[in-house]
Formats: sequence, structure tokens, C-alpha cells
Amino acid sequence: MLKEKQIVKGNIQFIDEDGNGVFYVGKDKVLVRHVFEKEQVQARIQKRIQKGYVAELIRVDQKHPGRIKPACPIFEKCGSCHLLHMDAKAQSDFKKNQLIKLCKDAKLPLQVKDILTMEEPYHYRNKMIIGFQKDRNRHIQAGFYEEFSHKIIPYKRCLLHPEICDEIVEEIVSLMEKLRIEPYEEDKRRGLLRHVLLRYGKQSGKIMVVLVINQNVFPARKNFVNALLHKFPNITTIVQNVNTRKTSVVLGDQERVLYGKGYIEDTLCGLKYRISSKSFYQINHEQTQVLYQTGIDMLELTGNEKVLDAYCGIGTIGMSMAHKVKQVIGVEINKDAVNDAIVNAKINDVKNIRFICDDASAYMKKAQQRKERFDVVIMDPPRSGSNEQFLSALVNMKPKQILYISCNPITQVRDMQYLKRFGYVGDAMQGVDMFPNTNHVETVVLLSKGEVDSKKI
Repeated sequence: MLKEKQIVKGNIQFIDEDGNGVFYVGKDKVLVRHVFEKEQVQARIQKRIQKGYVAELIRVDQKHPGRIKPACPIFEKCGSCHLLHMDAKAQSDFKKNQLIKLCKDAKLPLQVKDILTMEEPYHYRNKMIIGFQKDRNRHIQAGFYEEFSHKIIPYKRCLLHPEICDEIVEEIVSLMEKLRIEPYEEDKRRGLLRHVLLRYGKQSGKIMVVLVINQNVFPARKNFVNALLHKFPNITTIVQNVNTRKTSVVLGDQERVLYGKGYIEDTLCGLKYRISSKSFYQINHEQTQVLYQTGIDMLELTGNEKVLDAYCGIGTIGMSMAHKVKQVIGVEINKDAVNDAIVNAKINDVKNIRFICDDASAYMKKAQQRKERFDVVIMDPPRSGSNEQFLSALVNMKPKQILYISCNPITQVRDMQYLKRFGYVGDAMQGVDMFPNTNHVETVVLLSKGEVDSKKI
């Protein structure tokens, strides 16, 4: 048995699905971050977990040629980025190889294409969530939650954020000090400001600030808002969100617009969108356009298709292809997103699309019972993937094509194994690097109706 703080050595045998490098000391499995496969490393044991030991990287004795010095001073502590120790080619190769292994293990004979990457893979995030704490000297710090913990890691500038957004966070900290606004303490459940959520319009330049507070009353609200607007005229709306629950969920249900319209607007794929605090909107503007165009090109649309956009959010992908099809129906459970989607369709004068507020699985079941038919179903589910209720209704509906977009290839592959049993197969998986410098990758696969598997259940 290994001991805490013990120094161990080993050769990294593989990188697991969580981005951990894996090596063995005897029969003991050791997990270490920020390494490459086949590197020879030294690490310090931190703690024992169910599947082995977590260790801190101390030294790399035999380096991979793609290793670079991370450009972020808190890279090893933060956990928001995973791959800043890799150059651009190494990151792309890593993500492609992970997809190849995933498809091979799942026995899905898909050609995994080269990852579609960004030329400038920094400052791309259009949504940021910041927490706050006090240091030992009782000074307020802004920061991110350390991966897999509730500990806040202080920061000044993030390589993934637009620079103006970090400047706004810095000013918010200064205003908190001046106006004596206390940061929320999770363990004691006291303090006012829990989080700040920022949304940034890449094309419009408009910025939304959401102040998540721990009570209904916001002391010094007017002074806070006026000072922030005076310094940053790009802020076009400020929203107060109240969250008094003991939860890791950032936003509460109650909101009040303190300034502006309560939403921002941005342009994506030539269309204008209204984005509210709770709306789902893809995190990387540039790569979202690449992703959507990739999906549209895969479908080879004729103009006569009836399309179902399940998990449609504020309607971005459905509206991006509406001009190429006969009709689009978008389904989304988030009522705020549906309201935005309806407005977005009006703003863009898209008349062949309508939106329904419903759980995607429930809607699919009802549509199947009505014997409603779609030529194309677009799936873009959350990280947990779809469920058997949805997939069962989907195969019974018998669309000609399924365009499956996913931010979690593991659950996507699981769902595709189910669909394969009913004759839906794909030729290729295309990865799009929506999240440069992290382990994550967006994938898109076109599934078409083929022969039913003999092992169909």
C-alpha cells in the first residue's frame, strides 16, 4: 500500500477518459494530471481513492516532444484547463486518439476525422462564472472552483476569457471592498454575493452581468450598478438573481433587471439571437459556426425536409438550417430558452420554424403516438446524453437521418450503440475543438437508416 506524500516513479501507460495519466507501482494504480502517454514521471501521492491513488506531478524525466511550458500561472491548481502543457498539434492528436479508442472499444466502425481546430485558441469563452472568497488578510478574491472541489482558486486573468470580462471582475472585487459587500461563505451560508455570471456577445460586443446574491435585498445596489456602468459602457444589462438554497447550482429562480433589457443580443451564422441569463448558448462563437456548418454539410439537404430539433435551446442550430428545409420544430424544456427562441425566430423573420416547451423524451413519445414523421432529427443533448425513452420513440418514428451532436462523446457512443441495434449507423465522426486547452471536444455524427442488427432487442 502506498503512503501519503510518498514519491513514486513510473511510465505513463495511457490517459483515461477523465484526462488522468495512469501508471502502476506494483499492482497499485496511480493517477496523475498534465502528462503525456509514455512519459517517465515522478509524482507525490496525495490521497487514496476507490480506483487507486491520486498523485501530484513533481517532475517529468522523459518528456514528450509536444510538451510546452503552460502559459497560465495557476494551471496546476485551477483545473479549468487540462491541456496547457500540450502544443496545438499534441492537443489535436490527443483528442482524436481518444475518439478513435472510444469508437473502437464500442465496436462502432466510424472513421474519426482530424479535429477541426481554432487558429487562435484563447479568449473564446462567451460565458463565465466567478466565485468569491476572502484571503487570510480578509481581502476579497475572485476565482474559479478547483476541479472536483468547492475550493476557490484566485485568479487575475484567464487565457480563455475575453480580456474585458476579467477587467469587469476586477472592478467588481474593488466595488465589493469599497461598498463592504461580503462574499458568500458556503460552509456558514452567510454573505451576500455568491457568484457573478458574465455573458459576452462576440459579434455585438454587448455584455451581461448577473449578480447572484443570497437574499432578496441588495444593499448599495444603486451605487454598485452606477459605478460599474460608468467604467464599462459595454455592459448593456445587469441582472440580480436570488439564490438562497444550499446547492451547487449557480442560478436561482427569482430575477430582477437592474439595468437594461435583461438580455443581450449576438449574431451567429448570420442570424441575430437574444440571450438571457439562463439560456443555453454554445460557449465558443467561432467554433459553433464551424460545428453547425459541418452538420448542415453532412445532411446534404434538398429543401423538402421536415426537421425536429430536439434539445433546441434558443433555436440556434434549427434556425441556421431553416432556410434549407421545409419545416423545423424545436423542442426545449427550459421555458426561458423557448421564449428567447420564439423571439429569435421573429427577429430573423424565420417563418418555417416553431418551438415547443416540453421534455424532449416526453415530446418524442407523444409524437410517436401521433405517428408524426420527421425526415431529420437533430440531437444535441446535455452531457448525460439521451435516455431510452427518447431513443425508443426515435427509432419508432423512423426518421431518414439523425444528426447527433454531443459535448460528451462517451454518452454519444453509448446512445449510438443503442441506435445501431435498430439499423441507424454512421460512417464518420467529426470532432470540433469547441473547448481548446481542455479535455473536452464536441463531436458530430450523421446516422442513417441501414439494415437492422441481427442482435436487435
